Amino acid sequence: MGVILDIVAPVFIIVGLGYLAAVRGLVDQAGFRGLNDFTFSLAAPALLFVGGTSGHHGGGPAAVAFFGAALLIYGAALWLGTARMRMPLGEAGLFALNCTFGNTVMMGIPLIAAAFGQAGLPILITIIALHSMVLLTLATVVAEVGLHRHASWRRIVVATLTGVVRNPVVATVFVALAWSTIGLPVPGVMRRTLEMLGAATPPVALFCLGGSLAAFSTSQAWGEVAWATVLKLAALPLLVWGACALMGLGPLETGVAVMTAALPTGANAFLLARRYAIGADRSGATVLVSTVISVFTLAAVLGWLRAG
Repeated sequence: MGVILDIVAPVFIIVGLGYLAAVRGLVDQAGFRGLNDFTFSLAAPALLFVGGTSGHHGGGPAAVAFFGAALLIYGAALWLGTARMRMPLGEAGLFALNCTFGNTVMMGIPLIAAAFGQAGLPILITIIALHSMVLLTLATVVAEVGLHRHASWRRIVVATLTGVVRNPVVATVFVALAWSTIGLPVPGVMRRTLEMLGAATPPVALFCLGGSLAAFSTSQAWGEVAWATVLKLAALPLLVWGACALMGLGPLETGVAVMTAALPTGANAFLLARRYAIGADRSGATVLVSTVISVFTLAAVLGWLRAG
């Protein structure tokens, strides 16, 4: 519990600073929009490019189990959002992202290192390398289809492909994949510049998240936040554990995959929601609520894995 608290405490502090900055008027909404655009368009792509071209080996079976379960949860959440909560398709797609996209970098890396040592990091890095590509691309496609659902199918296809290409985060993931596949080197100056720029992503994203919470009313969306939190912190880890068991994975791969699935909703889900101006306040609340509750659920999952 103490290790987990040490990891999540900075998250709460930075979110709280963003909230205070908004309440006190230190940063207005235009300022938060500028910070959000900087993070989404420059800092996050830099972080993802560096990670995507750093090389990663091993962890393939664990990644298959993780993303197989994540896609099932995404589909279930999409159905829940459209059929039960009466959301438009684009909004439901971003709600489903809240249910599946975890805080794999800021919380995942230190937590996996503390729980499993250096042996667990290659497995986690493999999942991280595909995390944004699979989940953010899927959510972007669903959002674009939802926004153009009344147009002809040709226009929907064109608009969706255009939206994916113009999404700097998703586009960067594919560029990094191509760069790494070809085997092109990243010049030292370029890598160090991108590392410095990418390092701003977690704190600035969390700061913007805190600013968005200043105008959030839980009475308007408490059910959505509760559903997303349960699906992310309970259903997804259980499904990943089941997939690992079916695949016969060892304790290390199973442990890393399940702990990664049990991470709270990541701030990139909030950034995408704010980018589309769809449910950003609810996405931010989900990040905060799931992070608070994950202090207890992650401790329980870690204790269960070690006992097993």
